[in-house]
Amino acid sequence: MQTYVYLRPSAVRRGAGGSELALETSGGATPSGAGGHPRFFSGFVTAPEAAAAALLSVADVASTRYHRRLSPASLDPVVTGSGDRLRFESFSGCCGVHARLDVLAEGLDGDDIGRGTTNVDVNAPLREALVRVGPGDPLHLRIGPEELEVTTLDGPVVEKRVPLPDRWLRGFAETQVIASAFDLRAEVTAAEAVRFLRSLSRVRSGAGAALWVVPAGRGLRPTVRPVPGAVCLPGPDRLAALLRVLRHARGLRLYGPPVTAASAPTASAWEVTLPGMRLTLTLSPDPARGFSGEGAVLDALAAEDAAEDAERVSVLPAWEPRVDVVDLARRAGLTPERVRAALAVLGASGRIGYDTAEAAHFHRELPFDAGRAERHNPRLRAARALVEAGAVRAEADGTFTVVSGGEGAVHRVRVGDGGAPSCTCRWWGRYRGDRGPCRHALAVRIVRGAAASPATVRGGAR
Repeated sequence: MQTYVYLRPSAVRRGAGGSELALETSGGATPSGAGGHPRFFSGFVTAPEAAAAALLSVADVASTRYHRRLSPASLDPVVTGSGDRLRFESFSGCCGVHARLDVLAEGLDGDDIGRGTTNVDVNAPLREALVRVGPGDPLHLRIGPEELEVTTLDGPVVEKRVPLPDRWLRGFAETQVIASAFDLRAEVTAAEAVRFLRSLSRVRSGAGAALWVVPAGRGLRPTVRPVPGAVCLPGPDRLAALLRVLRHARGLRLYGPPVTAASAPTASAWEVTLPGMRLTLTLSPDPARGFSGEGAVLDALAAEDAAEDAERVSVLPAWEPRVDVVDLARRAGLTPERVRAALAVLGASGRIGYDTAEAAHFHRELPFDAGRAERHNPRLRAARALVEAGAVRAEADGTFTVVSGGEGAVHRVRVGDGGAPSCTCRWWGRYRGDRGPCRHALAVRIVRGAAASPATVRGGAR
């Protein structure tokens, strides 16, 4: 269970000089250490109505299960202060949609923006009040308690206890690795963004194969087959949260990995640009697939040198809005490739995110034990168990034999010239690496990494 403790509920409070959006904070991390109720910002929002709608979009994702809509989720969004911007993030209950609202410096007018990460209370009365925020009234935004409340916990507090699934935590790790392979594929005007996104309301998830979207003149055109330059749209109804902000949109940008005519469905990112803000939804490759099972981070977690490099790199970022890989490599005395692997390891504990708009990582510290995402990853645990049991054996032809399962099933792992593995197991036969390495390939990765290191233990694991 995750316990949120707030001094009082978040609320929109109206006064003679306008309205105040008071977002209450729970425990979090700051440059000076853990804080019970950190205070990040106090000032005005330059586009009040758009900001209110965008916050509601992030809350919509946090309270929705897009696959098997059995019961709503109730995970409060995470906010990170980076000194020059505020980032609000949430995951859907099914872990297949990640939402992030970046409120940039030009969208804020007030005190200095603090640094750190915490949860903010989003409750039903607040949602109702945000709907009523209009364009004419000034909107003062306060993130954290009043100055006098910072030093006291007297009086009643608001406490929420909600399940925090490991797969939700692993989603934070996976999305930053997956999104780092995206490039900008298309950009359209506000008018085309409105036309296209509203046209998707007639298409539902599960209606067939994934849609693909390609640039067509000044607009966008859906197609049922991938082509070079296309962006996958798996589950079009999962973009519903963007509809709240369309009246304020200035454009729409689409991000995705390179694809060919033979490509399987992929993840993608959809960014609506707003006045002084960006709202981005990242979709998993299928509505039935949460990000937690994609396995994009597993290779980095299994690499011995990446874990060591992560320890060296971890002390360098300081809630920076942009983590420059080349600069970080220079400061850490590592190659850019090793720094990227180290960032993937840090991302597994929620300490690194990725901003597709700026093609850069950013630093955050999730306000819960995100290290569980690595410790509780089933494939990684199984791979380490295979290594500890001595189940991995190198063969003379350069392949590896892995014995696993209660009946001693034998699998053969082959590592290609570029380091990419293949395996004879059922998992690999089904996904062909599309969802990361299998446990047998991971075990081989661990053994090979340990063999290159002078310090080893039984089974080849350090």
